[in-house]
Amino acid sequence: MQWCSNGFYLGKRPKFTLDPLLHAGCYYPQEASGMFLEEVFKQAIQDHDGIKVLDLCGAPGGKATHLSSLIGEKGMLVANEVIRSRVNILSENIIKWGLSNAIVTQNDPSVFGLLHGFFDMILVDAPCSGEGMFRDKKAVNEWSVENGALCSDRQRRILMDVWPALRENGVLVYSTCTFNPGENEENIKWLISQNKAESIKLDNSWYSDITEIDYEGIYGYGFYPGKIKGEGLFISVLRKTGKQDVISERSKKSSDNKLKREERSVALDWTYFNERNLIKAGDSVISFPGSQENFDLLSKRLKIISPGTRISTEKQNKYLPSHELAMSVYLKKSVFPSIDLNLSDALAYLHRDNIKPGDSEKGWNIISFMGVSLGLVNNIGNRMNNYYPVEWRIRMDPSSQVDKDAIVWDNSDVYLLNDLIDL
Repeated sequence: MQWCSNGFYLGKRPKFTLDPLLHAGCYYPQEASGMFLEEVFKQAIQDHDGIKVLDLCGAPGGKATHLSSLIGEKGMLVANEVIRSRVNILSENIIKWGLSNAIVTQNDPSVFGLLHGFFDMILVDAPCSGEGMFRDKKAVNEWSVENGALCSDRQRRILMDVWPALRENGVLVYSTCTFNPGENEENIKWLISQNKAESIKLDNSWYSDITEIDYEGIYGYGFYPGKIKGEGLFISVLRKTGKQDVISERSKKSSDNKLKREERSVALDWTYFNERNLIKAGDSVISFPGSQENFDLLSKRLKIISPGTRISTEKQNKYLPSHELAMSVYLKKSVFPSIDLNLSDALAYLHRDNIKPGDSEKGWNIISFMGVSLGLVNNIGNRMNNYYPVEWRIRMDPSSQVDKDAIVWDNSDVYLLNDLIDL
């Protein structure tokens, strides 16, 4: 794809539910225009080593997984979703992506405004009137002039609420899936009138099909169906130029999250995680993608749904591996034996059916498909207990698998390949 190194258009649509590689986090089906985020990141972020990024409106996870790939292993992504019914799917997709550099939160934008100067980059993919998605009848039925005005007001509140969380010289990326100037360039012009910031002009010379918008010195980029292979999108980039005080990350050392020697030993034996990122949360050992000071600060101020990658949970003096560990690229693959299943058996596992032990080793085993981890089972001898998360299981009958080449996919649909998965 032009503007995304790991984005590829599909000529035909597979039955995603029945593809184990999707559940393994090898790729993420995503709208094409939104992948321009990669080009924005490359042009606007000069140094991303140790970068702290907030994806404020993260569900279902397309841009969050993309950002997870872009920021690298030293970066930290806070993927947030305010709506409770949507935050779990965001967490699921982050865990499946497996890069272990993100946490998932559920907070109103105003809460982040209290984290003064904490983030180097903030993405606000704002809820909007949806004019760019009119191929979907639902978007057409929900559209109205009044709704557009309500969206504009809400977007301004969101931007002002979160603005203090961006550090001086930090970058804010604002996007919508609408064409309405009142929700797009006019909102950016208004935001700059309220704060000290500058609009960043991107080099658009490589992408002639993307429309550059210059609104009184405010630059935006419009993706219009018919001109590009994708849905409608507006995106604009700002740099904060005003002074911004920074919240202190210093905190008193607490014994609550101090690891026991055995817990630390297990975590280091099972994973490639850096020891300084290991924390204790209840009965679990977690790798948090940041410093201890970061964790103390965020855990006191945010509602955290997933604080990182859960490695193990202690139960009856035993350390049980987690599904999150099985999905992480930091798992030492030699620790647990692997059972590579064929397609029908892999789908049965994802359906949470019983898997026959066969000649597999007793104890914990990794279930994989084409060499890629799907999750864990525990072979107790006469049977194997399936530890695939109940809430993630395939509800479709796997025996109803269809010919994947039988369904034609619209050319605007694409997928993002997880380049850290070795197939």
